Amino acid sequence: MEIRRSLLPTLKKYLNKKILLISGPRQCGKTTLSKMISKDHDYISYDNVKDRLILKEQSWDRSKRYIVFDELHKKDKWKSWLKGIFDSEGIPPGIVVTGSARMDIYKKVGDSMAGRFFSFHLFPLDLKELKKPQKNTEQTMDRLLKYSGFPEPYLEANKTFYKLWEKTHIDTIIRNDLIELESPKHIKKIETLIELLKESIGNPLSSAGLANQLECSPKTVGNWLKWLEELCIIFRVTPYSRNIPKSLKKMSKYYFYNWALAKHKGALLENFVACSLLKENYFRQDTMGEVRGLNYLRTKDKQEIDFVLTKDKRPVSLLESKWSDDNLHKPLETISKNLKDIPKIQLVKELNREKTFKGGFEIRKASKWLAKMPY
Repeated sequence: MEIRRSLLPTLKKYLNKKILLISGPRQCGKTTLSKMISKDHDYISYDNVKDRLILKEQSWDRSKRYIVFDELHKKDKWKSWLKGIFDSEGIPPGIVVTGSARMDIYKKVGDSMAGRFFSFHLFPLDLKELKKPQKNTEQTMDRLLKYSGFPEPYLEANKTFYKLWEKTHIDTIIRNDLIELESPKHIKKIETLIELLKESIGNPLSSAGLANQLECSPKTVGNWLKWLEELCIIFRVTPYSRNIPKSLKKMSKYYFYNWALAKHKGALLENFVACSLLKENYFRQDTMGEVRGLNYLRTKDKQEIDFVLTKDKRPVSLLESKWSDDNLHKPLETISKNLKDIPKIQLVKELNREKTFKGGFEIRKASKWLAKMPY
């Protein structure tokens, strides 16, 4: 089954105008997507020895509509090299660059590429991207929760296959990518850190607390967390505090791009929702230029709301995820007194009947809401 990715129309639109940078987790479909723009392309992978010679000679097929440079960020001084190609030859052929590590346009690309590229973020599959080819949204959600949103295990839909894929996926990132950033002697502790994060999905964490468990310095743990983010194993959700009395401001939550790593149902759903929301934020940012944010809210007296969605730094929705609780989450009422004019939504996985209340409170079926993402 071929899955038409949501970014495809936008990539086609800008192929002949800018360098297109596509970043995201390993095996989420970047290479496949880059080749779907058109059959008329030349594909060059930096991981291939022969292709590295082509890069050195600059001997790719310029008669093609566009060239795909896969994993180009591994090339030394790749930004200057790519800028030189673009400035001397221009477009066409179009240039599409993919990378499994995050190629953040401000931190990694920098001013040398300013005005020459558009950046796009590809995420694992979710309900909104799959809703058109799938008739039963609830069954699609169950499949995603069980096998993740990475295309290969999702399409295979086999538990044994998924377990084998999961192990090799993490091992590949740690042994091949992380080893370039950190000494091999620390890999075991980083693996332990990943296990601690799996057990703490949905809980606010500090580097100091994790450092105590790992018997190392908070600065070291902070660096490890940063690298795990850059390698697209985890992503961070920071606290929202504006106009909310007694809110926590320092501790972050960490979620996995592979939500199927979660240890229990509540964390699994929360991680799935977090990834879906983050993906929607980046999609709106990359394709429409909107400024979107994703935070959580927790007060010092331990009242918590899972997610605060913002646009132009202003809250547009509050979201709470529950596996089967159809009673309104109390903090939605108590904390949201300063945020009266926005929807307060409780997403429930197993829900028989949707409900609405005065004051903008809603209880919605998670699969139905996430398939539309109406915010």
